[in-house]
Amino acid sequence: MPRFQPEPPYRHGTPAGTAIILANLGTPEAPTAPALRRYLKQFLSDPRVVEIPKALWWLILNGIILNIRPKKSAAKYATVWTDEGSPLRVHTERQAKLLKGLLGERGHRVDVAWAMRYGQPSVGAVLDRLKAAGYRRILIVPMYPQYAASTTATVVDEAARWLLQTRNQPEMRFLRNYHDDAGYLAALEASVRRHWQQVGPLADGDRLLMSFHGLPKRSLDLGDPYFCECHKTGRLLAERLGLRDDQYQICFQSRFGKAEWLQPYTAPTLHAWGQAGVRRVDVICPGFSADCLETLEEIAQEGREDFLAAGGKAYHYIPALNEEPDWIAALADLAERHLAGWETRAADDPQALAKSLSEARKYGAAS
Repeated sequence: MPRFQPEPPYRHGTPAGTAIILANLGTPEAPTAPALRRYLKQFLSDPRVVEIPKALWWLILNGIILNIRPKKSAAKYATVWTDEGSPLRVHTERQAKLLKGLLGERGHRVDVAWAMRYGQPSVGAVLDRLKAAGYRRILIVPMYPQYAASTTATVVDEAARWLLQTRNQPEMRFLRNYHDDAGYLAALEASVRRHWQQVGPLADGDRLLMSFHGLPKRSLDLGDPYFCECHKTGRLLAERLGLRDDQYQICFQSRFGKAEWLQPYTAPTLHAWGQAGVRRVDVICPGFSADCLETLEEIAQEGREDFLAAGGKAYHYIPALNEEPDWIAALADLAERHLAGWETRAADDPQALAKSLSEARKYGAAS
């Protein structure tokens, strides 16, 4: 078997193109048990996602989890599935199109693609397509505001595996995180304020809950910065909103297994608040750049049921940033900063383009 993948046809004199990949976690192809089994097998087989000795985890995953969980997960996905597909896929694709349009309005000639770390389109497949199309400078943007080894790093891993199989590698950059980026925080603030304009501000005793995806506590003990970055995001957002310490809470959702995870947990907190007489809770999920199963089913549906059943009176889920214009503008700002030094405007200038083509042809003739 060849060590490297075959190279696409190449013409000397072709200007180097620049592209961006928005990479999100992933989604099954359909809300069915077989599709969920394929998706979960790929996702839960990643050693960065589950740090358990490989042989032991193989037995647990294949002997128990993949025989039980796909059917349950499929039923949950069915409650949020749209005519266009999974919400995460729909929003990520729209974000890519809007980002490309806005960067174009700002004068950049940059293509914007999207990929899923687990499921399709895969990171490797999108890189193959961009390379074949002549893009030799690629910025990969993992759509996770807070860095974690089990999220952001897995995208870098996948790109690195692709590079190991590539003879003529493109220049590549990665965005690590944006948990304290001013544009991102401003977009979060605006989304909360829009919500308050619709339903009214928090009254005395009401709470804003900021729910982030959970990780095993062991990840923090081993040096993962995720917990700290989540808290910084929450603190900065609370400051922008003018909230007192007793008006908001940072929590962690989606606990899996029996091990201790980052605390406090979202569901027990909602239950305790309902029992304690908290009348209204607004919930936002700052760690999700697009709505997905974890926000639409776990928070918007299950969270509501937990809080109201415990005695709460009003529960509001504040949607993820999705395609909000201020978020797309913040994403464009992030992209521009990380594209710095890569010429993305030459194509707008005929003289500059002619010069670059002339130089490329000279190089081709010389070689």
